[in-house]
Amino acid sequence: MKKTIHFIGSIALFGVVAFATGCGSANNAGSGAPMGKTIASGPAGNNLTATISNAEGVLKKGSQEFTLTFTDASGKAVDVGSAALNFRMAAMGSMSEMNSGATFTTTGTPGSYKGKVNIDMAGDWQAMITYEGSAGKGAFSIPVVAK
Repeated sequence: MKKTIHFIGSIALFGVVAFATGCGSANNAGSGAPMGKTIASGPAGNNLTATISNAEGVLKKGSQEFTLTFTDASGKAVDVGSAALNFRMAAMGSMSEMNSGATFTTTGTPGSYKGKVNIDMAGDWQAMITYEGSAGKGAFSIPVVAK
């Protein structure tokens, strides 16, 4: 009887491990691949590419989380040191310019930053990104559309 219980317990443990491995995070940690679906991507200077992504691949009006990832030409994540992102919508008619600054926390992957932002309205925005660190210094923008 003890062997049967031990055997069943081993199968259950194997099932849990297999499930956890198969359903693990889709963030490709360490690979440099964007975490989730790409919202926008563009050249970041210093032979780097910056990618903004989230689970849906869409920037939306309102509060949301996203990931900003810096990669080199081979797709490997590159730690850029400190990074900042401000979503800017140009003034239109009587509406003044709008800015929505993102806050970041680090992730387990160098070069990948988890961000939070509150986008005020749907429309065309510029993701104004700056960074400074061992990979150099850069300032650039990527056009994005909030839905």
